Amino acid sequence: MVTFPSPLRRGDLLAVTAPSLGVPSDLVPRLDFAVESLRERGYRVVVDDVTEGEGEAIARGPARERAARLTGLMLDPEVRAVIPPWGGHIAIDLLHCLDFDEMASGPTWLVGFSDVSTLLLPLTLLTGVATLHGQNLMDTPYRVPAPLVSWVDVASGHVGPAVVQGPAQAYRSAGFDDWQADPTVTEYTFDAPGGWTRVDAEGDVDVRGRLIGGCLDTITHLAGTPYGDVATFAATHAPEGLIVYLESAGSDVADLTRRLFGLRYAGWFGAASAVLIGRSNGKELPSYTRHDAVRHALGDLGIPVLVDVDCGHLPPHMALVNGALAELTHTATASRLTQYVETSRASSGQD
Repeated sequence: MVTFPSPLRRGDLLAVTAPSLGVPSDLVPRLDFAVESLRERGYRVVVDDVTEGEGEAIARGPARERAARLTGLMLDPEVRAVIPPWGGHIAIDLLHCLDFDEMASGPTWLVGFSDVSTLLLPLTLLTGVATLHGQNLMDTPYRVPAPLVSWVDVASGHVGPAVVQGPAQAYRSAGFDDWQADPTVTEYTFDAPGGWTRVDAEGDVDVRGRLIGGCLDTITHLAGTPYGDVATFAATHAPEGLIVYLESAGSDVADLTRRLFGLRYAGWFGAASAVLIGRSNGKELPSYTRHDAVRHALGDLGIPVLVDVDCGHLPPHMALVNGALAELTHTATASRLTQYVETSRASSGQD
């Protein structure tokens, strides 16, 4: 019911483009280091013009130009994966410029998170082609601590068709590394203990469904449009139901509540067997926390709702494949998410 791009192999060509925000000149050394890290893993890499032009504070050029660049790389038969340097703000302005059926004809891995999920989600919802919500290019050099895995390991099949991940032992609660001072940093600095928490009820969780989701700050605006029809995707491609994952780039608790209710009213959880909410450092109130916000909006759906999941803007990040069948277990002592990435070169007719 879902089509997966072929697994990456050494020697494959990966392409870098900026469908949203460009890279300022002072961070080009980090960009170069990230590209080199992929080359050291045996991949060829072609880099589009992703540097930020003068006056480009919101996006890397006009929408139709960015859409044409992205489409051209997705359709290039030699390119096996397209990864932006990072997210941004208004990738939503590309959607009416893209022919998603054409983009899915390869298919080619489209990778990223944050504003990039504004493109990942519609591609999977409209075409049934899997996309990869994982590290962006600038984050790719970081070592991803077990039991999490990087997007490269998932897309290449190095961890096998059954990708097992779970809570990180620790996470970074705030701040970013200074890539200007050290563009070659590869180790995260963690300062808080990890762990996933169930907020809707007590008891163990053992459910399955196809993964779908992204960044709340951007994909919320797709609800009620042709680009955010989760209910139709579930009916067409996910008879097993859905595991919906969502993360916030930094919305405060009031905005988080509004966004979750908006998706609820749009039917995003009607076929869900569970909801996963990523960790965030958005502003809380003394008597109303992020856990309270999620519980208020989703706690009475009658399905498990887990929070503080490692899938958002506070590293480390799990690599999640939109469209992959997944199994979620959670007890008082352990949590595990297993996704099945059914990639096959034979299915795409490649050697």
